[in-house]
Amino acid sequence: MSLRTVFFVSDGTGITAETFGNAILAQFEATVRRVRLPFLDSVDKAHQAVRQINHTAEVEGKRPLVFTTVVNDEVLDVFQHHCRGMLLDMFGTFVQPLEEELGIKSNHRVGRFSDASKSKAYHDRIEAINYSLAHDDGQSDKDLESADVILVGVSRSGKTPTSLYLAMQYGLKASNYPLIPEDFERRKLPPALVAHRKKLFGLTIAPDRLSEIRNERRPNSRYADLENCRHEVAEAEAMMRREGIRWLSTTTKSIEEIATTILQELRPERLEY
Repeated sequence: MSLRTVFFVSDGTGITAETFGNAILAQFEATVRRVRLPFLDSVDKAHQAVRQINHTAEVEGKRPLVFTTVVNDEVLDVFQHHCRGMLLDMFGTFVQPLEEELGIKSNHRVGRFSDASKSKAYHDRIEAINYSLAHDDGQSDKDLESADVILVGVSRSGKTPTSLYLAMQYGLKASNYPLIPEDFERRKLPPALVAHRKKLFGLTIAPDRLSEIRNERRPNSRYADLENCRHEVAEAEAMMRREGIRWLSTTTKSIEEIATTILQELRPERLEY
């Protein structure tokens, strides 16, 4: 399939349109070019966006795909009557039937982040991000009692991105701690973690994939050597089994899948809204 351009159009940030659109596009083996057009909160801006979309249609000879979460009726009208792309209106598809089913009108709020900076949830999320950054890669073992989860595993097994995702997406204070050769020699958890065993969740990874990742950082080093990676992974998994730590392999999983599994195991209430 030839390249298709996809536009994510919104009178807010466009994050909802992009998330929704990418979830749909993931069902197709299509090569796409993604363009996000946020903050289209006036008719003039809408016409400018439509000109860009229509120009793309002319140049490529195919209709662009246009995912929209525009709630302003005047702005949406510009796209409905002048856009030459395939318009996929998320709110029009889902909000209107829900209005009929619930018997109430939606508030047509522009973006879920419009009042976020004033909310407690937003404040908690910022605090969680700061906490996770301060406790990344075992930088600090202070205030571990405040952690919602402590990720453990060998270096480059996915602990840092997972910690930050949990903080940014769910407002969890996520610390992460590397398991190092000294821990394997002692056959014990790092002393700072012993009192917090119930908060621990382990991440492991296939040794060959770990070697590839480490070689990108330190080529041809002992750190990245395949045999060393096999040894570290085997020792880390053995320690997790001995200590009764729940764990999973990150080898073929996305950050979203890893985070969801951790939430299911440790904080299932965070999957409810």
